[in-house]
Amino acid sequence: MRHNESSQSLSQLFKGHQAAVRPRILWKRCVCAKPQSGKTYVSVEAIKLMLANTGYGDPPIILTCQTNHALDQLLRHVYDFEPELVRLGGRSKDPVIKKRTLFEVREAMPKTSRNASRSANMALKAKTIAMLELLEPLKSNSELISHHVFKKLGVLLETQCESLEKGDEGWVHHGDANESPNPLKSWLGKALVKVKPRAAPPDFGFEYEELDLSFEEVKEQDAEGIIGEDDDALEELKGDFVPLGSTWTGSGADGISASAIASLLRQNKDLGNIKPAVRGAVLRYLMRQARGKILEQFRTDAVDYANGVVQRKLGNWEADAALLKTMKVIGMTTTGFSKYRGLLAKLAPKVVLIEEAGETLEAAVIATCVESLQQLILVGDHKQFRPHCHVSRLEGPPWNMNVSLFERLIMNGMDFNLLRRQRRMIPRIRRLLSPIYGDVITDHPVVLSEEHRPPVPGMTKTSTWFWTHDFPEGRDAQMSSYNMAEAEMIGATVLYLVLNGVQAKDITILTFYNGQRRKINQVLRKNPNLVDRLMGLKTPTVDSYQGEENAFVLLSLVRSNLNKKIGFLSIDNRVCVALSRAQRGFYLFGNAQLVASESKTWAAVVSIMFGVVPDENGKSPPRRIGYHLPLYCEKHKRRSWIESKLKDII
Repeated sequence: MRHNESSQSLSQLFKGHQAAVRPRILWKRCVCAKPQSGKTYVSVEAIKLMLANTGYGDPPIILTCQTNHALDQLLRHVYDFEPELVRLGGRSKDPVIKKRTLFEVREAMPKTSRNASRSANMALKAKTIAMLELLEPLKSNSELISHHVFKKLGVLLETQCESLEKGDEGWVHHGDANESPNPLKSWLGKALVKVKPRAAPPDFGFEYEELDLSFEEVKEQDAEGIIGEDDDALEELKGDFVPLGSTWTGSGADGISASAIASLLRQNKDLGNIKPAVRGAVLRYLMRQARGKILEQFRTDAVDYANGVVQRKLGNWEADAALLKTMKVIGMTTTGFSKYRGLLAKLAPKVVLIEEAGETLEAAVIATCVESLQQLILVGDHKQFRPHCHVSRLEGPPWNMNVSLFERLIMNGMDFNLLRRQRRMIPRIRRLLSPIYGDVITDHPVVLSEEHRPPVPGMTKTSTWFWTHDFPEGRDAQMSSYNMAEAEMIGATVLYLVLNGVQAKDITILTFYNGQRRKINQVLRKNPNLVDRLMGLKTPTVDSYQGEENAFVLLSLVRSNLNKKIGFLSIDNRVCVALSRAQRGFYLFGNAQLVASESKTWAAVVSIMFGVVPDENGKSPPRRIGYHLPLYCEKHKRRSWIESKLKDII
């Protein structure tokens, strides 16, 4: 059926329900899996088999994932049968795996000889002290630079410094008797002035607004768990901090040139012969010359310091390599592999297994192909998220950097293994994925049993529903889309579920937009009936929720406009993730007419929700879409519904 024909047939379904529809999507299989079909399980079993076949002296197996969260999950499974593992990188949130980081394992081991790193450390400490002393005259809020420093830097002659000291002997100094006077102050007199500190920009009494992160930044921070108690300590730069700034300067004689001052200094061995009117300009000239000398020396020291860091790293890697060779499994993120590639290459690994290969940049996969590699195992789903490139224009033609090596190999006909049986969703939810995967997904018996997947409390057997509406969307100050009416609809549904006995921790509210996430949180927090009942409820973005699941998922589509723009909802990979997170109950909120008319995937999903697509038994399932949400009171055995009218749900 052509696209226009399918659109016309779907629009007929909305007659009598004041809505219209239309199709579009793509999602398929992968090397090892569909949603909850056992990718991680197969990976763990493969690791068990490989470990059982390793012999004495064989190198460790390398495991790598795109995110820290996925890496922790994988290593946690491996730890149950192989505790001799090490994790490279310090972003672990799992308490067990955190103790198996390289730093923790190294500290727990008996102290071994690290002569190379020890000597490099001593050299770095000495160089650090020298660099700090060099920068001392340039520190902000410091005393006026001493004439001895000018002499040491070659800016003033020894005879000129002696003339300053001799001329200063006749002056009476006030203050601390133990404080050595600076002859430059006496020589400069009123020409010495203190620099006024720069004022902070005014905030006019307003608090800073909440930071609006980009879509990918929200994904990264949610998935990695970066926002937490220890993040400041994790992200802060280590080492000595030297605040630089000008505290003192000279006044007057603004028109005199640098060459004239240089000539004046060459002609006068006795600085007392220089007229007071130009002494402020002389000080400014001397300080510029001093900064230039310090900068030149600092650059030389910085090169030496960088070389020392390399030597220390090599020394540490020698000792770390000896430790890692005794391990059987080493895990890290794909970024971590690139960072420690030299160390890992020294271990001469034969096997590398990459989880989440479908969203890993090809360059990151290539980095794992060290010379000793014999087997590269890619595990993932190329129909879910694609790799993200920080330069967005490189994601499109002709570069196509958002196409992973994993996806490219599959599209080019390389052999791969496909896992078909899913263990997460009840059949009604799983059927929503058929426009993406076709009929390749089958159900495990566990999802067919009401013992493991009981009905949704208060919903009879309405385990899935598309609550459609036509309330217009909006844009917040950060230009992120939101739909306040839809947020209120979701708030009402959450309240109903909680009052019917559903635990808040079993509910996840997904949305494609950070602006909508904020609106939903506002609605939930201001509802007095939900106070103290929201512990554990999650409101992440779709991008941060790959690999996760929950019993009940509420999906906010947000987009509802006359311009026929659906934004992120047109990206099939993200739609795929959004539709496949729920176990027992899945409820969509959005403008079904708009999304169906602008996307083949959504049109196919709406067709399924309308019940026009026969199920596996050839029967027409009941309609599960409308401008209301059907309810069922278990206590009074009464059916009712709530409609898409703000006055009814606020």
